[in-house]
This record gives sequence, structure tokens and C-alpha cells, in this order.
Amino acid sequence: MRELEVFNIKVNPLYRAEFLSIVESNLKNGHKIVQNGVNAATINGIVKNEKFRHALNNSDLINIDGMSVVWALSFLGYDIPERVACPDLAIDILRMAERQNYTVFFLGAQETCLCLCQKRLVNIFPKLIIAGCRDGYYQEEEEEEIIEMINRAKPDIIFLGMPSPKKELFAEKYRHILTAKYIFGVGGLFDILSGSKKRAPQWMQNIGMEWFYRFLQEPGRMWRRYLIGNSHFIWLVFKERIKLLKTY
Repeated sequence: MRELEVFNIKVNPLYRAEFLSIVESNLKNGHKIVQNGVNAATINGIVKNEKFRHALNNSDLINIDGMSVVWALSFLGYDIPERVACPDLAIDILRMAERQNYTVFFLGAQETCLCLCQKRLVNIFPKLIIAGCRDGYYQEEEEEEIIEMINRAKPDIIFLGMPSPKKELFAEKYRHILTAKYIFGVGGLFDILSGSKKRAPQWMQNIGMEWFYRFLQEPGRMWRRYLIGNSHFIWLVFKERIKLLKTY
């Protein structure tokens, strides 16, 4: 399995089909794996949070979720086959789960969002078995109860629909206690599946402007992440470039 280290984290520059094949193979063999995606906000976050970086690096699979990271790694001289957006891969996983009768558990988002999400999934994947759901608004002291709840449901797959670094830290903390064989940090997937948030048109995704589409939907909440965060990410890219040049 291809892997590279950049920005002090490991990344797997694989095709979407390759990730799906690895996940399916591991589920069949009973091997537990944790997967998370990286985007510009992730790179910005790990610089300030060592626990976040450590948790991310302990993931078994790390897909390149953001187009800006694809461009950055290409600029740094790495061969990146494609962007593998978490929502796209998650849909592939759900389709595979329906086909192979794997059960899924959703943790994250608001309760109303999860209800809408389940209703829409019934139409998309009528044979998909949803073992259970739990909203992502809880206190740390509730986590033990949540873990017991998930394990009682006996899901094969867990989707963590929580923001970073919460989902990465949760997976790192409980990966050896949770009985599920595949844990995937899907971020805002449940908002998309429920219809409460819309993804950018495909042409905007292709040119790396999906972030701008999301900014237009929530400018008050997202301006700092994108306008300031993107500038910081560009600085980190050039900093990484200089570091690489010094090693030659």
C-alpha cells in the first residue's frame, strides 16, 4: 500500500477504488481499520495540536479529502492519482455494505439530521442495515455509555460524522474497545445525506472551488476557516517546499 509522509503526517495516495478494495478485503478478513481524510483545515490543525497529529497518524488509512491538498502535494513533487473526497468514498462504502449485508452505525450531527439521513438512505439503499444512530452532542463523561451502546448494536462499520479533531481523537481513544471492524471519519456527511447541506456542483469540485460553495452557504461560520485558513495553508505549503529543497 502506497504511503508518503508530508507535513509530519502520513498520507495514502490511492485511487478511490483502491480504498474501497482495501476496506472490503479487511472486513472479510476481520481486520480492524480506522480511516480519516485530510484537507487544508486538517493540515492547519495538526500544526497547533500534537494530539490531533498523533491520532491522525495512528489511522490505518488516510485519504486526500481536499483538492487543495492534491494541488499542494503535486507542487511539492509527489505523484497524486486523484482526490478521494470522504462523501464520495462513504457512498461507495454504503453501497458495498448493502451488497455484502454489513451493518452500519452513525455517530455525529444532530438527532433531527440523523432521522432525515436515515429516511433518505432507505430510498437510496433499501436493503442497507443501519444498526443504530447517536447524535454527536454529548459530554466526555457520556462516552463510556456511548461505546457500550455502539457495541450492543454490533455494527460492522461506524461512520463518525463529527468535526476534526473530535472524530480523530474519538477513534484513536476507542478503536481497541469498539468491536466494529471499520471506523471512518466522514465529517459533514450526515448533513449532506439529510439534505440540510448541499455539495457544490461537480464542475466546482473539479476545479477545487467546493470550499467556496460551502463558504457561500455559511459565510458567518466559515469565513475564518477558509479566508484565514487558506492563507495559512499556502504558507505551510511553501514552508514544506523549502524543507524539501534543503534535503536534496
